[in-house]
Formats: sequence, C-alpha cells, structure tokens
Amino acid sequence: MKHVRSKSRRRRQKRYVSQNANRHRRSMFAVGVVILLLMAVVSANAVSLREKDRIYQAQEAELQKQIEDEKERASEIDELEEYVGTDEYVEEVAKDKLGLVNKNEIIFKAK
Repeated sequence: MKHVRSKSRRRRQKRYVSQNANRHRRSMFAVGVVILLLMAVVSANAVSLREKDRIYQAQEAELQKQIEDEKERASEIDELEEYVGTDEYVEEVAKDKLGLVNKNEIIFKAK
C-alpha cells in the first residue's frame, strides 16, 4: 500500500510541476508581450519627439536670424541718430526741403 501511495504522490507532484511550468510559460509570454508593447510606444514617441526637435531647431535658426537682423537695424538707427545731430545733416535738410543756400553759393536754374 505504501508503494501505491508513493506512485500516486509522484503523479500529483508531476502534475503540479507541469501546471506550474505552464503557468510560468504563460506569465513569461505575458511579460514579453507587455515589454514589446512598451517598446512600440517608446519608439512611436521617439519619432514624434525627433520631428518636434527638428521643427524647434528650424524655429531657433529663424529666430537667431531675426535677432541678427534686429541688431544690424539697431546699429543703423544709432548711426542715423548720430548723423541727425550733425551740422552736415542740418545743411542737407535746409537745402533739400527748404530750398535754402549758403551765402557764398550760386543757384543755377534750368529754363
């Protein structure tokens, strides 16, 4: 009788081990599927982020160009401001806009 019980016990143990092995395989498969899904999501987000990065770099380049243009314009304005304060500018405006001349200048008019 002891021999029959041990056979029965061995069969139950084999069945239990087999069931555990199947559970383990299923859980490993589920973990693998989850990892693959995570990799797919991360890859899709990486593509999206690369596209955004490219757009932002283009915007940055455009803004840098605008900054350089505005710096150049500011220096031109500074030069014009200095020129407006000179006697040469005052004479030029008086001649062009008001038609005035210096005492020692002669005006020639076409007929």
